Amino acid sequence: MQRQNVLVASGLLLVLILFYSGFRPYDRATWFLEVAPVLIALPVMVLTYRRFPLTTLLYFLIFVHALILILGGSYTYARVPLGFWMQDLFSLGRNPYDKIGHFAQGFVPFIVTREILVRGGYLTSRRMTAFLSVCVVLAISSFYELIEWWTALLLGQGAYEFLGTQGDPWDTQSDMFFALIGATVALLALSRLHDRQMAGMRNR
Repeated sequence: MQRQNVLVASGLLLVLILFYSGFRPYDRATWFLEVAPVLIALPVMVLTYRRFPLTTLLYFLIFVHALILILGGSYTYARVPLGFWMQDLFSLGRNPYDKIGHFAQGFVPFIVTREILVRGGYLTSRRMTAFLSVCVVLAISSFYELIEWWTALLLGQGAYEFLGTQGDPWDTQSDMFFALIGATVALLALSRLHDRQMAGMRNR
């Protein structure tokens, strides 16, 4: 019951943050495009909670990922203050906050995919589970880049803030690479903890 109360409180907090970020974002169309995954994920998690509750680790990661998306949507990724601080600290040529977003785009979906594959009983091989989870991450990342392309074709110059390339001709490739790095780090850093939490879900 305590876990459920924490999840409900975290969900309500996230909704409040989401609404606050949408009150006066830098660009409303960009805000909507960037936070769209949060608007989709929250109802899905609520509707599937009784049938397929997630591990506490995964709920936490989704919460953090949502904050990253909301912050990027509120300022646009090229204007997030945290990114400017990192740019100055590491003497970078551009605001790197979008790379944090794409790292998370690999890190969190890797754990999501891994949990679905393992708990659903689709795979028994740990190596194949890891391999397919990384493949799903790369598929998600490439599809997101396609969405950016389609948005650019549809909106033209109006999609500039959403694309956030900051003049980098290799932005698409580096975005996908950072998603791959995120998935790899999640595999190496969280697999054992994730396994223990999934085992605890089965033993309930």
